[in-house]
Amino acid sequence: MKGRKPSIKAESVAKPSATNPLGTFKQYKDGTRVSVLDKYEIAGYIAAGTYGRVFKARSKDSRVEDEYAIKKFKSEKENEVPQYFGISQSACREMALCRELHHENLTNLTEIILEDMSIYMVFDYAEHDLLQIIQYNSYTLRMPISEGIIMSVLWQLLNGVCYLHENWVMHRDLKPANIMVTSGGVVKIGDLGLARVFYRPLQPLFTADKVVVTIWYRAPELLLGARHYTPAIDLWAVGCIYAELLSLRPIFKGEEIKMDNKKTVPFQRNQMQKIFEVLGSPIDEWPEVAQFPEFQAMQTLKTYRSNLDGWYRKAGGTNMRGYQLLAALLKYNPDQRITALDALNHRYFTEATNLSGNAFEGQDVIYPSRRITNDDTDIKTNAPPKRSGGSSGFYARKRARN
Repeated sequence: MKGRKPSIKAESVAKPSATNPLGTFKQYKDGTRVSVLDKYEIAGYIAAGTYGRVFKARSKDSRVEDEYAIKKFKSEKENEVPQYFGISQSACREMALCRELHHENLTNLTEIILEDMSIYMVFDYAEHDLLQIIQYNSYTLRMPISEGIIMSVLWQLLNGVCYLHENWVMHRDLKPANIMVTSGGVVKIGDLGLARVFYRPLQPLFTADKVVVTIWYRAPELLLGARHYTPAIDLWAVGCIYAELLSLRPIFKGEEIKMDNKKTVPFQRNQMQKIFEVLGSPIDEWPEVAQFPEFQAMQTLKTYRSNLDGWYRKAGGTNMRGYQLLAALLKYNPDQRITALDALNHRYFTEATNLSGNAFEGQDVIYPSRRITNDDTDIKTNAPPKRSGGSSGFYARKRARN
């Protein structure tokens, strides 16, 4: 951490004693911990996600000008005195992976602070996310996102996904709200709470998490009840994000059936039907589809012919290489779906003359800063904040798609 730690008076810290070593050691550690509010000035509340709330903060060290997003994992019961119930599986994963993974296209974890039975993850701050950018173009500018921005964002997103896969990590929840973009146009993949190491996992992926990936970005093998799956599910999600950047709306916007219990996963008929309407029925190009648990349920759906090329033209797409990449990302058969590394070397990028590591370079549009509120700036309280303002994303309330 760049910031300077506040000094601690030696006489105020209890030393471990021989009579009660565990109790005095805990007291000693509690006395030497640095408080979140001692190190950071809270600029405001950003929003709440599934597992906690996020605040914008600045270092109290005058020599450090960086801004941060502090993610506080919420306690088991809001509005009550915090009690220790252990650390959630999602929090454990995110902390473990963020401490090990370091890449220019991943959100950077600065530090983790444990205080008052709460966990605070401190990340470098990002001013935008893809959902915010999509909504700004859709509702304010009312114009498509420029191809230069789309190409840069997509390449950087694939670069981050390639790094994850090369290190045996599946993200399993890629969507616009989880893709940050800094004011300098650098893409940062965030929210690793559902990520899993897929090299020799201790237990089958399906056993631990029966439902992964937000419904609109969920790959067909997952919708059909696959018990085993591969990193190809992340590439399907990237294809859905690419399509959404083009059309400013989700390409497969189905209605989700919620789980009645944690053991039975319902067949998402409407979501699968939305995929059929664009990509056609998968029988011809995916013979193995008959082996999936939900194959018989899929057979009752109305059949269609593929119309992805028509969808692409209607969305304003004119670059044939871009269409070829989109089709490669949205292959039904996960074994035929393009990998992140091959996608990075696709001719859509290699033949481009305007590909930049800064998504905003040479662009006329200036996206507004992320809105924050002062409704709940006390990072140590458990009271739910008032609902007002705020952007969407990893640092924000999850839109209705959650």
